[in-house]
Amino acid sequence: MIRNGKGRMSGFPNLTEEQTKAIADLLANNQNKELAGAGPAPPAMKYHLTGYNRFLDPDGYPAVLPPWGTLNAISLNTGEVLWKIPFGEYPELAMAGMHNTGTENYGGPIVTAGGLLFIGATNYDKKFRAYDSSNGKLLWKQLYLRWKRHAATYSLNGRQFVVIAAGGGKDLKSRSGGVYVAFALPPTRSASRGI
Repeated sequence: MIRNGKGRMSGFPNLTEEQTKAIADLLANNQNKELAGAGPAPPAMKYHLTGYNRFLDPDGYPAVLPPWGTLNAISLNTGEVLWKIPFGEYPELAMAGMHNTGTENYGGPIVTAGGLLFIGATNYDKKFRAYDSSNGKLLWKQLYLRWKRHAATYSLNGRQFVVIAAGGGKDLKSRSGGVYVAFALPPTRSASRGI
């Protein structure tokens, strides 16, 4: 990893073998051999991160009761939970009649001045949704690609649009995307609820 990089960490191919080993030793043992003469070496680390481990059941689903993901509205004035709903689903479980399971989700919503909440963010069901922000009622959903980014909204010639990038996620069985998709709010919705 030091030489080639991984994820957001860039690689350092110009380091010598000795330098690479010194960095690895420092990270693994919290010691730097060059500083050993400057006093007692710090103790070796007791704990090591072995990765992000999830507890899954034999079928590969989270090993806790659903919902496995929720969308929550919280009052910033009081801290009170205004509403909480299961967010996302596994398509194969939904086809078998098991709904409202929720899933892992990454990304956040946007809320329009008119009270519409738009969010993608689910890992497996590829749905982009619109909710009533006052009560969490689902108003609309679009099935297309993996929506793993925050949406944005803009107005053009008095019409409101919501745009989102489709292109990422953890479901390696489906295509990533790599496109921007814009949705226009109906003129009556924009006019009656505000932009």
